[in-house]
Amino acid sequence: MSPRLKTIAGTVARILLIRGRRVMLDADLADLYGVSTTRLNEQVRRNIGRFPADFPFQLSQEEKVEVIANCDNPDRFRFSPSLPGTFTELGVAMLSSVLEE
Repeated sequence: MSPRLKTIAGTVARILLIRGRRVMLDADLADLYGVSTTRLNEQVRRNIGRFPADFPFQLSQEEKVEVIANCDNPDRFRFSPSLPGTFTELGVAMLSSVLEE
């Protein structure tokens, strides 16, 4: 399998179905964009007016527990005191524009 196909397959594997929507976690997106999760969330906070309310959202504690139970690599979430953020497909598109600034 070519490296590009592995990357695409790895990205698709990071898409989760939460609240009936396909989303990606902030940590996974930060990894894909090559920035820290802190930096990614900082840029979102600075540009929150550019994101409609339903594009990014934070998981509830119950949703976090479910993600940990079903995730391939739960350690990065398991011991974090904060709740992960998620982004819908349109939220990811908006995120890419604010990270490029």
